[in-house]
This record gives sequence, C-alpha cells and structure tokens, in this order.
Amino acid sequence: MTGIMEGVERFDSPGKGRGLRVTRAFQVGELLLSSQAYSYVLSVKERGEHCESCFTRKKSLARCGKCKKAFYCDVKCQKGDWAMHRLECSAMNAFGEKWCPSEITRLVARILTKKKMQKDRCASEKLLLLGEMQSHTEDMDNERRETMEADVAGLHQFFSKHLEIPDLLPLSFVRQVACNGFTIEDEELSHLGTAVYPDVALINHSCRPSVIVTYSGTSAHVRALRDMKPGDEVLISYIDVLYPTEDRNNRLRESYYFTCQCEECESRSMDQAKLKARKRSEPIEPEAISNMVRYARKCIREFRVFKNTSHILHLTPASTLLEMCEQSLDEMGAVFDDSNVYMLHMMYQAMGVCLYMQDPDGAIRYGEKIAKYYRKLYPAYSLNLSSLYLKLGRLYFGMERNAECIGMLKKAKAIMEVTHGKEHFYLTELDRQMKEM
Repeated sequence: MTGIMEGVERFDSPGKGRGLRVTRAFQVGELLLSSQAYSYVLSVKERGEHCESCFTRKKSLARCGKCKKAFYCDVKCQKGDWAMHRLECSAMNAFGEKWCPSEITRLVARILTKKKMQKDRCASEKLLLLGEMQSHTEDMDNERRETMEADVAGLHQFFSKHLEIPDLLPLSFVRQVACNGFTIEDEELSHLGTAVYPDVALINHSCRPSVIVTYSGTSAHVRALRDMKPGDEVLISYIDVLYPTEDRNNRLRESYYFTCQCEECESRSMDQAKLKARKRSEPIEPEAISNMVRYARKCIREFRVFKNTSHILHLTPASTLLEMCEQSLDEMGAVFDDSNVYMLHMMYQAMGVCLYMQDPDGAIRYGEKIAKYYRKLYPAYSLNLSSLYLKLGRLYFGMERNAECIGMLKKAKAIMEVTHGKEHFYLTELDRQMKEM
C-alpha cells in the first residue's frame, strides 16, 4: 500500500525499502508532519514530575488515589489514561517493590490493549500500519532474543490480570515495538518515556539528516533541517552523529542491522577532525593513534556498562566515577587533541558527574570546553548542542552570572526555533526565564 498525506508521501527508496519523501518544497524549520503516538508510556523515574497522560511537566500534579504512584494534571487526564493505567495500578500495589517490568514490556501491554479497543486504522497509521513495521527478528543474536523472551515473561508476570495475552505472543511483535520505539526526550535530552509512531517509523536514516523529530507532550513533530525540494527523501539520524564513520556504522549494525551508505559515510569528510591527534614536535605514529582509539572505545564501553549495572550513582560514589573519567582523559590526552570526539565523550560524562555532585564550577569547566568543539563537529541545528547550551545557561544562572546565562539561552533558542518551532512551550519558557533576569 502507498500512502499520501499533505506534503509527504510513502515511496520505495532505492536500496533502503520503504521511505518517505516530500511532494512540495519545505524551508528550514518548517513542519513536515505531526503524529500522535499509537501508544506511549512514561518512564517510571519521571513519575511525580510529569503527567502520566499528557507528559506535561508540573509541580502540582494529582496522585492516583489507588496506587499512589501515577500522577496527573487533573481529573480529565486521569480519566483519559485509565484504560492504560488500570493495567498497572493494582499490580503495582500487589507486587510492591518487586514490580519491575521493562519499559518495552509496559509499552507492549498498552499496545495490546489499544489493538483490542481500536480495530480501525488510527491517526498515527495514515502511511504505515503498526503491523507493517520492521522487526528484524531473523537478525537478532542470542542476547537480544533472551531480552525479548524476558520481556514476554514480564508481560505474563505483571499484566495477566487485566490483559488478554496471546498464548503464543510472537517475539516478532515485541521486537517490532523495541526496534521502532521512539525515545521521548525533554529539552535537555533527558529520557521521559517511549512511544510508537508508525508513520514516523517510515523515515529512513542518514548521518546527514534532512529533518529532525522533536516532541510536544506525546506527539511527534518532524521539521526540516535544510531547505527541501519536491522529491527529496525525508531522512533522520537514528544515532548520535558526533562519532566517526566506523563507530556510527558499528552502532547501526548492532541496533538496526544495516550499514549506512549516505554521503557522509562514503566521503568520511569529518573523520579527520573528529579523530584529531595532539600536535607535537615529532608526529605521533599511526600505530599509537590506533592503539589509543581502541583504548578509548574500551573506556567508553566499560564506563557505560559500569553505570548501567551499578544503577549509576546510587551504589557507587560519584567521586569514583569522576576519577574514572579523569583517568581516561589523562591517558587519551597524551595522544588525542581536546577536540577529539573520544575526549569530548568522557568530558561530557565528567560534566554529568559534576552536576550530580553539585559541583557547578567543575560542570562549567567541562561544559565550556565541550561547547567550543561541539559547535564545530555537530550540524548547525543539533539538539546535542542546544541541550548543552541550556545546561550551561542554567549553571550560570545558579551562580548569578546572568549575562553569560542569557547568552547561552539565546544560543539554545536559536537552534530550538528550528528544531521545535517558535510556538513550542519550551521556547515560551525560555523567553519567560530571560525576561525575569
């Protein structure tokens, strides 16, 4: 089936399969399409900060009277979410601290409920049906298969009371959700929840994306990052484009089972700048650089695993994590320039630890150095850059460095006017903050 909606259409993209292209011209920052979520779920850690139904961030949310764990803007939001929240409400009380389904399991439960409630095509399936999404089940390794099986087991364990679960729920269905789920993030790229948008899932990947997906509540908005002409393919980046070509494609093969052949991957035009070595009177040997690249990848991998397995800073002293960052930076700094992306990666981790430790001076020191190079290595309208500006702006504000704060917030706003649209509530909030200074 080929679907068409105003301004965009589904088509067969050469070498990629299904895709989306524009049928008219779009300018930078212009909205190509908006999509409601087929289904969504708020992250457990965001409960109490955001409404379970609309994801609005508020200080005075009303607590669910039964489970005492879900929060809502008002009675309207609570009633609107009950069909989904009832899946978890009594179970959270029954299981107590043992209630621990994964976010994907929670989302699958909601999708199964939605499928039972709504038989017709819904507003988020104008171009692609939920069941048409790719699953890549045949490409899964044993580790991913075990994860999917654990998600199915969690579905039976935590949701069987209020949900009819097929006796033989195919792993392909769970994998469809996992493979096509979008992470809903706030303006600082903090994880708020996960959602499925079938129409948006049509969009293929490029390391030089033509559009970006941002969120307003639980709705996804797709906006142009450059001027587009009729026939241009709509392309997003599935991954962080900061890293060099080899790293990006390793990540794509691992998570999405393909190798990118976009212009950037073919030309590798940014790799030299991203892997810059420190200048010395005697040039550094290529072998020393290769060895340090392997060391850097190992450090990044081990630090990520360490955070995940120790539930980050709760079981491990923050000072220990900061020492790990500083030690790897010292080691890499003997070979790599400060602008090298592996150095920047560990600086960003160190900045995060400083924020947790309530060390604004340390966080600013790392953040300022990162910003100097991010603006050269990321595309002009990068959420990674705008979120860093926001973090620095709020750090300056806390230290009463108002002029520097406003300067950073203005830089963030300039990017977000393109990525989020001038009417987005994040922009309204930024304007309010700057006027109050």
